[in-house]
Amino acid sequence: MSGPDLASYDHIIVACSFGKDSLACTLHLLECGVPPERIEWWHHLVDDEADVFDWPHVTDYGSHLADALRVKLYFSARQGGIVREMLREDAPTAPVWFDTPKGRVTMGGHGPRNTRRRFPQVSANLSVRWCSPYAKIMVADTALRNQARFHHARTLFVTGERAAESANRARYAAFEPHRSDLRDGRARRHVDHYRPVHGWSEVEVWECLHRHGVIAPLPYRLGFGRLSCLTCIFMSANQAATLRYMDGQRFAGLCAWERAFGCTIRRDRDLSALADTGEVFAPVLARPDLVRRALSRRWRGRVLCAPSHWQMPAGAFGENAGPV
Repeated sequence: MSGPDLASYDHIIVACSFGKDSLACTLHLLECGVPPERIEWWHHLVDDEADVFDWPHVTDYGSHLADALRVKLYFSARQGGIVREMLREDAPTAPVWFDTPKGRVTMGGHGPRNTRRRFPQVSANLSVRWCSPYAKIMVADTALRNQARFHHARTLFVTGERAAESANRARYAAFEPHRSDLRDGRARRHVDHYRPVHGWSEVEVWECLHRHGVIAPLPYRLGFGRLSCLTCIFMSANQAATLRYMDGQRFAGLCAWERAFGCTIRRDRDLSALADTGEVFAPVLARPDLVRRALSRRWRGRVLCAPSHWQMPAGAFGENAGPV
């Protein structure tokens, strides 16, 4: 398939983590002439109402940035988030909820009963690295398949994977039919999947944010190279040491779950041993004020600035500990 004719779609959805790559996708669409009111951001709350895995400030940051860029923002989640799924014992997988133009919809939760009691594992195999499918991918699929507004319509679903991130992601197609596509079915639900920054370098991503004066969320300023979960299973030794320094209580909770499950996140060592081999990021040591802001649920500060005042965050081009 060739690239998309952006003007031909009734709906353009960006799966937006508020990280640099999904933001660059949005800014690229705007540069291609897509009016902001035609863009929907879908942000999956991986914690739902909990406060364990995600950066607390990111949701509020995203709400402020959506207002500033004038794009619509819809939230969604697996009920109870990653924690409920991780602790699931003789129970079905939780329902999914998603926001729509007409209000919130909840679906599912009636499947077979079984037990997980285990962290997602560090693997490219999504059946064992289950956090991505259960908290994000399957949530989006449910929302796409269960809204009548996508029937007899053309929808473009946009994500920010880049080939440079991993050998696995390098094999992704930049443009292809989406899993939820049903263009030949009775409902004629036409859904394409577009990865506009798939071939971009990290330099090009940051240059795009610079052109638009988009101030990235705080993890980048604290030395993190990507906006994954605060307690991402792919955390490096330095990130583990930094998490333990920033939020010892959260770190201790993860360690307690490892002991309770009898299965560590990494098979070769537990989190404490991993952190012992790392060093705390220098910006975290130097800016306790930013750490406090990053661990707050409220966003404080601007989300946009003049490009002439934009500054490259400390974490740019740093550790890219993430999915393989």
